[in-house]
Amino acid sequence: MAHYMIEVGYTPQAWSGQLDTRPNVLDRIRPALDSMGAKVECLYYAFGDADLVGIIDFKTPEDAAGFALAVTAAGSLRSYKTTPLLTIEQGMESMKRGAEARKKYTPPVAISVVEQKTPAHT
Repeated sequence: MAHYMIEVGYTPQAWSGQLDTRPNVLDRIRPALDSMGAKVECLYYAFGDADLVGIIDFKTPEDAAGFALAVTAAGSLRSYKTTPLLTIEQGMESMKRGAEARKKYTPPVAISVVEQKTPAHT
């Protein structure tokens, strides 16, 4: 299973309905997640760009995408973002692979990462 961070933004209409009925978000999404064999690690309401954030374990990227499609197709979200997460070990392995690939990669334009200083105009 792989971890994915989800960030959800509700529409004003969805918030209005939730204020009226105060449903438990886990009860609402769990049947869809169970159908995919997914597991909620954590889920939080948030204040900011996202109204709800969480970490969900999905078996495959297709399951994560399928869940995103299902919940966004319902029309009650103004935004939905899925971010695949790596463990520290996976991140370290990715850096190792990136270092090797960088030796073989040819960029389309050569750039210098050294800041160029321009003379001051007087």
